[in-house]
Amino acid sequence: MAAVVAAAPASGGVPVGAGPGGHTQRLLTVVKSGSIQDVKATPVDKVHTWPHLLAVEFVAALACTAFLFFFSIFVNAPLLQLANPNQTPNPSKAPWYFLGLQELLTMFHPMVAGVTIPGIALFALILAPYIDKNPSNKPEDRKFATSIMTVHLMFWAVLVMIGSFFRGPGFNFVFPWRDGLFFEL
Repeated sequence: MAAVVAAAPASGGVPVGAGPGGHTQRLLTVVKSGSIQDVKATPVDKVHTWPHLLAVEFVAALACTAFLFFFSIFVNAPLLQLANPNQTPNPSKAPWYFLGLQELLTMFHPMVAGVTIPGIALFALILAPYIDKNPSNKPEDRKFATSIMTVHLMFWAVLVMIGSFFRGPGFNFVFPWRDGLFFEL
């Protein structure tokens, strides 16, 4: 047990170390309780990773593998003939992940399409956390960040779809329901 030590009066009846008016205070009444107590906050959202989360992810990976296996049985994906360097296919399209950029190149100067527009888009995505200072971790509370990312993804998705389905011979604009698809998997 801790003993309480009181300041003894020196001379004249006023204790040594007394405050204004001769009042004494205990040390624990001056210091706030939160600064000396070790309070551990209990986590509200606790995620168990093993076996709960990893078991679900493993089953999802098995389901994706089974889907791809059965999809590959029913969908024929033959290799094309060897490339002929003397004959370029018409239309000559980039891979799907570069079709948005190829589509921009048909509309703008290469400096604007290849550097300025993608640079501004990436710079906007980099600045998004600094512009939106919402401390919430819930997606429904992050309207600005969600809208910036949605606009970014939709812009590139529309460009990729136009480049995939609406470009024909000579990379000219065509309607796929009238002229057919010029798209190969």
